[in-house]
Amino acid sequence: MVNAPVRVRFCPSPTGNPHVGLVRTALFNWAFARHHGGTLVFRIEDTDAARDSEDSYNQLLDSMRWLGFDWDEGPEVGGPHAPYRQSQRMDIYKDVADKLLAGGYAYHCYCTTEELDTRRDAARAAGKPSGYDGHCRELSAEQIAAYEAEGRTSIVRFRMPDEALTFTDLVRGELTFQPENVPDYGIVRANGAPLYTLVNPVDDALMEITHVLRGEDLLSSTPRQLALYKALIELGIAKDTPAFGHLPYVMGEGNKKLSKRDPQASLNLYRERGFLPEGLLNYLSLLGWSIAEDRDIFSIEEMVAAFDIEDVNANPARFDLKKCEHINAEHIRKMDVKAFTEACGPWLKAPFAPWAPESFDAEQFAEIAPHAQTRVTVLSDITANVDFLFLDEPATDEASWTKAMKEGSDALLATARAKLADAEWNADALKNAILAAGEEHGLKLGKAQAPVRVAVTGRTIGLPLFESLEILGREKTLARVDAALAKLAA
Repeated sequence: MVNAPVRVRFCPSPTGNPHVGLVRTALFNWAFARHHGGTLVFRIEDTDAARDSEDSYNQLLDSMRWLGFDWDEGPEVGGPHAPYRQSQRMDIYKDVADKLLAGGYAYHCYCTTEELDTRRDAARAAGKPSGYDGHCRELSAEQIAAYEAEGRTSIVRFRMPDEALTFTDLVRGELTFQPENVPDYGIVRANGAPLYTLVNPVDDALMEITHVLRGEDLLSSTPRQLALYKALIELGIAKDTPAFGHLPYVMGEGNKKLSKRDPQASLNLYRERGFLPEGLLNYLSLLGWSIAEDRDIFSIEEMVAAFDIEDVNANPARFDLKKCEHINAEHIRKMDVKAFTEACGPWLKAPFAPWAPESFDAEQFAEIAPHAQTRVTVLSDITANVDFLFLDEPATDEASWTKAMKEGSDALLATARAKLADAEWNADALKNAILAAGEEHGLKLGKAQAPVRVAVTGRTIGLPLFESLEILGREKTLARVDAALAKLAA
């Protein structure tokens, strides 16, 4: 049972192209907030100056808008907890770190990297946990003075409790972490820069986040954050500890976690290919959740109405591009024809369209669109499906030509040409003309229409042939059959 008001956050780093795993996390947070009538906080984790970029930041905002995710607080919207970019909140983190130090919840650690490595190697050799051993946890004033006299710098470490930490994960149930597996950890670098381990929970505390829904890869950091929350509550900085739910891995090839380097991981790839946001999100929602055992196709509105985090499966979810494409195709079929026609717009002009701009005929496209809508998987498929209408000559695929133009095709085409020339120019009459030509040559319709299709469209597979011929028109159709006959004769 979720108690209102729900406050969740989506907090990506602006590094590179958005990743579909990141989109899945955003989707589950957004759907959870909308299902419960709660608040989605969109926060930017941009404290890594070496990797973050303004271009990636703008891509993130553009991607959120394209996907249809609205946010209640964050960039371009504002809110009571502004600013929402961590790079603009450094004074806040310094103040919290100082309070943790003053309260004894954190301490300065002067260990060098070499010293840490040596002690870790020794711990491993002895079969002991190799995490930080607490060497600087209880330094005397004299020891601190001696280290500083040597010119050593220090990081700030948080002091973990010595007892086990248990919490109930909203996806995985009750989990317990033993203290030897969660040693004291750094929260501020030697140069004073705060680490993710500090800034993320501090922001969640100050922004009063009630539920942290994030990837399974962050599960190991949860006991650290639970201990930090307890300290923040005791210091009066946080009100409560949020509930945590860790979402399953999205798996790619070879049962490995889908990484940014995987070609199918980039959100931009799906936008460029012409996936519908609705189709992509429908598929991504199935990576760890389902609306019903026997149902894969549903709207975002239906997902929001049904979604709850406790229904998410903890097992890894495999990304299946073919299934993603299938679901997207189903969403294309459900579109209003006018909406589909408009959505195809970007792929009907440069740089995607191979025809001259003046060759495009909007009325012809409007006629062919209902037939194309039943065939395309992604919107970018439209270009190759309708190019025969707008090119001076069909973009003939030589493999298709070889497959269709067998012995006797010239005679068949000649007969078909004569019957097409005399036919009324509508799909039914054109079908009867090709059927009659095939009968004269002892061929069924499927075999008879193959040479005609390749002669006119350049391909063996495409939109319904007779409707295509009707829209192309008598003059162009006959001219292309004549050109194919001349090619065969040569």
